[in-house]
Amino acid sequence: MAFPSEKIAFETKQEPVVREPSLKQGSLDEDREVFKTGIDGVDFRTVTWQRAVIIFIKTQIAIGVLGIPGALLSLGAVGGGLCIVGYQALNLYTSIVAGNFRNRHPECHTIVDMAGVVWGPIGREIIGVVFVLAFVLCTGSSLLGISIAFNALSDHGACSVVFTFVGMVLTIIFSSIRTWGKMTWPLLIGFISVIAGVLVVVIGVTFNSRPAAAPQTGPYELGFYVIAYPSFASGITAACTIFVSSCGCPGYLPVIAEMKRPQDFRKAAIIVAILVGAVYLSFSMVMYRWCGQWIASPSLGSAGPLLKKVAYGIALPSLIVSAGIFNHTSSKYLFVRILRDTKHLQSNSLVHWSTWISCNVGVCLLAFIMAEAIPVFNYILALLAALFLAPMSLICPAFFWMYDNKHYRSGTFSQKLFYGVHILLAALGTFMCIGGTYGAIISIKDSYVPGSCFSCADNSNTVGV
Repeated sequence: MAFPSEKIAFETKQEPVVREPSLKQGSLDEDREVFKTGIDGVDFRTVTWQRAVIIFIKTQIAIGVLGIPGALLSLGAVGGGLCIVGYQALNLYTSIVAGNFRNRHPECHTIVDMAGVVWGPIGREIIGVVFVLAFVLCTGSSLLGISIAFNALSDHGACSVVFTFVGMVLTIIFSSIRTWGKMTWPLLIGFISVIAGVLVVVIGVTFNSRPAAAPQTGPYELGFYVIAYPSFASGITAACTIFVSSCGCPGYLPVIAEMKRPQDFRKAAIIVAILVGAVYLSFSMVMYRWCGQWIASPSLGSAGPLLKKVAYGIALPSLIVSAGIFNHTSSKYLFVRILRDTKHLQSNSLVHWSTWISCNVGVCLLAFIMAEAIPVFNYILALLAALFLAPMSLICPAFFWMYDNKHYRSGTFSQKLFYGVHILLAALGTFMCIGGTYGAIISIKDSYVPGSCFSCADNSNTVGV
């Protein structure tokens, strides 16, 4: 027989663990949220789920839509289409798993904090490095896209390194906007611009009698394959390029932390997954069907010199906005990490502003160096997906789910089966991490040209066209 005091102690000990009912009722423990509401200073919690749709969709349709058509060269129409649909569905699920975990542990700002909950300080530091490097590479690939756009528009009017540096300055200006809520309208403009730019190319390639990059006289091989048979290195590199275009999970979580109602993130994630999947599938298939092996990288250059200039001119705001999104995400993580639980986090103090600007400039400078060190657009995406995004988008969510559902391991048969599915999910992430890194390194090695780092050469293939 237990004494009353023992019952009280037992109930008090167990009560904090049960958070799911409050999550379902729409009430979260505001005291544990990173950003507080109703205080003097900066109000970070201004994002509605409708605004989250805009942020999420621009986070995904950033550089991915420029790289996917080229990935179909290795995978073929069937393999590429299955990868697009499959990865979109898989990344939607892992995003929901990770978002639910964050809302059960509202003190988490990013996936780094969530890793700390599961694996402790060591796990937090490891994923912290992975998180920063991932978004630095994302920013770097966007800076490379900006330099390609400037080269295309100006007929290589200046050194490519100069154009990349100009892109870095523009990126810092945009990414220095402090809250996601205030970035919504520029993000919407960026989304419209990239869709319009890609549409110019998609429509343009269908009016050409043959691909713009193909020989304009005599017979030629289109290189369109329903089913392709790539080598392991080229196949896994292409699969990783498509994967990186769909995995919004690490980028969604900091936005959820700034939502008015974080539990509404699922509405935005589902809508975005459907829209992005439809855009990727339709645009990439049309371009691959009409251009085959002659698709440019990035794909905006596939319709010929004139339409390339038109497309890049229209899509340039999107490229700048995309770089700003990624730079903002990694800078915000460092900013919160430095000022967390201090009065400067949400105040307009000198410490607040100097820390914020320093994070933005420092991270973007590192991205600039990365962009010049690996000046091949598709291979940056593949390396990014394999080495950094596979762990954060597949392995981490699998362990987050298993952490919150330990009882499934010894539950009913269906519960054990579902637990096993998440073990397989972690295994898939491990395979993509190891295999994809190998494939990306081989591809970078094969395409590397001595002296290509920090090269002034035209990277848009405009000169001589």
